[in-house]
Amino acid sequence: MRFVLIHGGFHGAWCWERTIAELEQLGYEAIALDMPAHGARRNEPDSVAGRQATILDSLQPDDVLVGHSGGGYDITMAADAAADRVAHCVYLAAGLPREGRTIPEAMANRNAEDGRFEADPVGMFRHLQKADNGGMEFVDFDATRDIFFHDCDDATARWAFDHLTPEHFGEITTIKVSTPRFWTAELPRSYIRCLRDHAKPVWLSELVASRLGVEPLTIDASHSPFLSRPGELAALLVYATTTEPIGPLNPD
Repeated sequence: MRFVLIHGGFHGAWCWERTIAELEQLGYEAIALDMPAHGARRNEPDSVAGRQATILDSLQPDDVLVGHSGGGYDITMAADAAADRVAHCVYLAAGLPREGRTIPEAMANRNAEDGRFEADPVGMFRHLQKADNGGMEFVDFDATRDIFFHDCDDATARWAFDHLTPEHFGEITTIKVSTPRFWTAELPRSYIRCLRDHAKPVWLSELVASRLGVEPLTIDASHSPFLSRPGELAALLVYATTTEPIGPLNPD
């Protein structure tokens, strides 16, 4: 069993380094991937197809897909294309697409035809500024730490902040996501809620877990347990693969 770790917005494969080491100590193989325009690939263009291809190119039979935050959308689209290679999907404080809807519609649990709505339930976007490459980036360390890294030590929080890359809110937020094979495959799946999460509100985590048809697992951490509690997270990821859904998937 191998864990394929997918980061969320602004992050990169670097954020999983400590968790990979802990998983290896437990006897499991793990890899982390940089999505296009993130991490070591920060200068590449971002696209839905590029994100999906990145995962599919590395995916092997019986892999466990782990998606953190926005990475939940990415692992769902990858599982839709290659359900036969996925042993389990773990959503870590992550999002879940709504069939035929955009990601902002999934983030807010609102529909575009209902009128203007805010897809930023915790107000993190107010801390973003335009970057030189056209993306949006965090520039205030204290505000960013409070959102993502408030339970990390000073050195870790600063290191993580310095590694963040700008996010491009283009195609990935406007395209209507359709993953019909994911909904019918009924893959084994789990959801992990971070109890001290400042980036994802409780109601949204509970909604995603409910739509996945699972009883959420929990970890007493911020939005970034891979940095603050990597050992606990590694053990929880392994445990998650032994759990089973308690209900069906809900595409919307």
